[in-house]
Order: sequence, then structure tokens, then C-alpha cells
Amino acid sequence: MTTTVSMDAATAFAAIALAAVSWDGTLTMAGSRALRHSLDYRRPFQHYGDEKMVQMMNTLLSELRQKGPQHLMVEAAEALDQPQRSTAYAVAAEIMRSDGPLEADELNILTNLAITLNLANEETSQVLAVMDLLHADVLADH
Repeated sequence: MTTTVSMDAATAFAAIALAAVSWDGTLTMAGSRALRHSLDYRRPFQHYGDEKMVQMMNTLLSELRQKGPQHLMVEAAEALDQPQRSTAYAVAAEIMRSDGPLEADELNILTNLAITLNLANEETSQVLAVMDLLHADVLADH
């Protein structure tokens, strides 16, 4: 039987981040670090104890395994207001970019996420441009 997690905004935000980091069924070290960083300093997660954070992530991982990242993102989007959706998209893009340039499948996921979150192309293009700047390999030859 498939269950649905009742998502408040914090759980939904974490769900989008988790789905972004594991969209392809793998959880890389870079992606894990990016996920942790994206939540650890942010309210309300910075006030969660280890037990509460582990419980939330275990529940979301179960949902992810049952339904897949796309469905989890759709459910999560319903619990977020527009500013939260914009930030969740930026966090998802950051996480996906954490292990290298975006692959075609990652761009497809982000495009679908933008549609799901009802975000304008101009906004998502700006986010992706900033991610390119943040992750540019400008010091490789120095």
C-alpha cells in the first residue's frame, strides 16, 4: 500500500532537496554534502535535533522509494507558497550542480520541477546562470 506523507512547508522543502539529490537513484558524496548544507543552516532545520532530522529523512526516503523523485516533487510543490517554491528550485539546482556540470537528464528534471513549481523561465534561467558562476572551474589552472 502506498501512503502519502502529510507535508508541511519544511518537509516539502526537504523533499524537493532530497528528490533533487537522488533523482537518478544514486546518492553521491557531493550530493549528500550539498543536501546537508542546504538544510543545516536554514530555519527550521537548524533547530531540529538529530532524531527529528533522521526521522523526517527516513520518512521522505521511504516516499522516494515508493513513488520516485518526480512524484515526490509534485506532492511537495503543493505544500509550498511561491517564495518557498523559488528557493526550493534554487536549492535543487545547487544540489544537482554540486557534482559537476548539469547533465541532460538533470536539466530535464529541473525543467519539469520549474513547471511543477509554476516558475517563470526568466527566473529559472537566472538561477541556472548563477549556478554556472558559483561552480565555474576558474582556479583549475592556477
